[in-house]
Amino acid sequence: METTTLGKTGLEISRLGIGLSEIGSILSDADAKTASDVLNAALDNGINFLDTAACYGLSEDFIGRSIPTRRDEYVLASKAGHYIPRNEGEDWTYDLVTESIERSLTLMKTDHLDLIQLHSCSVEILEKGDVLRAIQDAKQAGKVNHIGYSGDNENAKWAVDSGLFETLQTSYSLVDQGARSNLFPGVVEQEMGLIIKRPIGNAVWGRATDPNPYHHMPTSYTEEYFRRAGVMSQSGGAVEDAPNSAIELAMGFTLSRPEVTTVIVGTLNPTHLASNVEMIGDGMAISRAAIADLERRYDKVGADWGQQG
Repeated sequence: METTTLGKTGLEISRLGIGLSEIGSILSDADAKTASDVLNAALDNGINFLDTAACYGLSEDFIGRSIPTRRDEYVLASKAGHYIPRNEGEDWTYDLVTESIERSLTLMKTDHLDLIQLHSCSVEILEKGDVLRAIQDAKQAGKVNHIGYSGDNENAKWAVDSGLFETLQTSYSLVDQGARSNLFPGVVEQEMGLIIKRPIGNAVWGRATDPNPYHHMPTSYTEEYFRRAGVMSQSGGAVEDAPNSAIELAMGFTLSRPEVTTVIVGTLNPTHLASNVEMIGDGMAISRAAIADLERRYDKVGADWGQQG
């Protein structure tokens, strides 16, 4: 597995990371073995970047139960800001973020988080400063080593331009290219690590129907991704010099950007995880013609498409 440095954090991480939203939100306590199998398979296959969040159901608990003895093998990134249980208390307070970090440390049986990310809060909350102070205080206390922001559009733009964060996690794929012009230049200027969520756009490209992998959630952005894929396909027919695999096309497109440090993909299946690792291997590339074709299509029809947060 190819590795690279996560911006100015200096952390050496795998180009493919594992996102734990699915594990935490879909699996139950009875599925602890499945979670353990996926997490251990990730480490066994060279993935060393784990991305979770306090609000991802049982994900942090599964980490603490499954792989605490392998702590030196992975870079641990979590997120804070949302009250747990969701919608039963006030989000985005100093005390909430502080307590969330403590809870994450306890659940994951570790004395530090390598990266803590503010989880999609608004410009207004960022400007207020309470949550920023909370994560900065946690860093000063040695409970977190680095601080980042996870989000999209104007909120992410503020976070990037502020110079206060070491990393950005944001959406980017062949059907969600807004960050290319809106965020990537600032990421480079600030020497930030760039973590990409939804790098294959939920596998909508080339599909006759919306695959909707997140059917367990009350609302789904996959409908919009599927709509966009249809519009982009109609604007130019087959993609020039594209690989046979739509997944390879999508992943190769995202990884082609030099600004991208790592992409995170979620799965409940160790076999699928291993196949993703095999596909990326020591790096993957699709042709410049295919990349240029997809960028032209997006710029032609998607100028007003915001990132799907």
